[in-house]
Amino acid sequence: MTTTPFMHQEGMTRRRMLGAALAAGATVPIGAAGRAWAASAGPGPVQLTLPAPTGPYPVGTVPLHLVDTSRPDPVAGPGHHRELMAGLWYPARGVGRYPRAPWTSPAVARALLTAAQFPADVAVAPLTAAHEGAPVLRTGRRLPVVVFSHGAHDHRADTTIVVQELASHGYAVVTVDHTYDAFSVFPDGRLTVPLDQPALTPRDFATDVRFVLDGVEDLAAGRNPDAGHRPLPAGLLGALDPQRIGMFGWSKGATATAFVMSEDRRVRAGLSFDGPMQPMVTTDLDRPFMLMTAEHPRATDPSVAEFWSHLRGWRLNVQAQGAVHSSYCDIQFLIPQLAQVLGMSAADLQGWIGTLDPARAVRIQQAYPLAFFDLHLRHRGQGHLLDGPCPAFPEVTFIP
Repeated sequence: MTTTPFMHQEGMTRRRMLGAALAAGATVPIGAAGRAWAASAGPGPVQLTLPAPTGPYPVGTVPLHLVDTSRPDPVAGPGHHRELMAGLWYPARGVGRYPRAPWTSPAVARALLTAAQFPADVAVAPLTAAHEGAPVLRTGRRLPVVVFSHGAHDHRADTTIVVQELASHGYAVVTVDHTYDAFSVFPDGRLTVPLDQPALTPRDFATDVRFVLDGVEDLAAGRNPDAGHRPLPAGLLGALDPQRIGMFGWSKGATATAFVMSEDRRVRAGLSFDGPMQPMVTTDLDRPFMLMTAEHPRATDPSVAEFWSHLRGWRLNVQAQGAVHSSYCDIQFLIPQLAQVLGMSAADLQGWIGTLDPARAVRIQQAYPLAFFDLHLRHRGQGHLLDGPCPAFPEVTFIP
């Protein structure tokens, strides 16, 4: 799953092929080791897992089907409007009778594996910590909101570790599939996959997110934004705080985060997971913004350095030693679970996840985004984690 946009299926990189399979909750044989596994039928599928969130609250989730009647659909033709699938994650109560949500749908899983041209017989999909449709936990104050935007040719579940961590600490998190640059399925069973045309840009992603923010305002006002008006979890209407909204994105979605903040003051704080900031973002921003860089550091990426120069408010740049582009996403934790069954060498595994230990990557994913949004949406400190280097996270460097 690279940031190179609009690749034809035959041009998929090795990282994207494995990433696509992982996104389906299953993986695929790679090279000679994978073919050998397939020939021997292997020891049976590996049950993939995700780490549990650390917060005090159970987590609930519900999908939302959103239709923007102000924008025509770029593919379907006249009379059709832009459609998006989103997921809403939140602190929940009474979760015992609600099933845990899978990482992605079976239809999306099949599409991902078909695109990669591999069978889905090596691993079993992970379950998330969230319970489908569970009632919202109401504690007397509305929930701060964080929106997530994915990378190119990707899907909204790519940072579930971060998303469910935030929800377990009392945030409502909205994840968005950018239709035609995402693997996504709609309630009527229609499946969309990434297309080379239309070539969606980070600005298109930003327009999607601004429409999603309208949906957040609808929910806050007690209105159901779902296009089919499907029932929402108990307690959701009126639970969100439209005055406390943050956003983060990975790669292309990180660039979209910068564009949203330059265009829409409803987003009070932005976080980039290794965003390339291309096309170049040249608008001054006076609100908090944080960079978690890896393969797009300011020292070698002029677009990121230019964006940094336009941050006029609170700003911070951290980088985890040994991180690669996907190290702040779920893939950093999932791929090592497959290394042994696939016969990956240490060098091959390092090519996928760098040298950052997966367990340490999880702790970084859980701690730093939470600290950032707690500081700027809740005005809470997190043990001064963002003030400078921390002995508990020796891998994390602060870039002045």
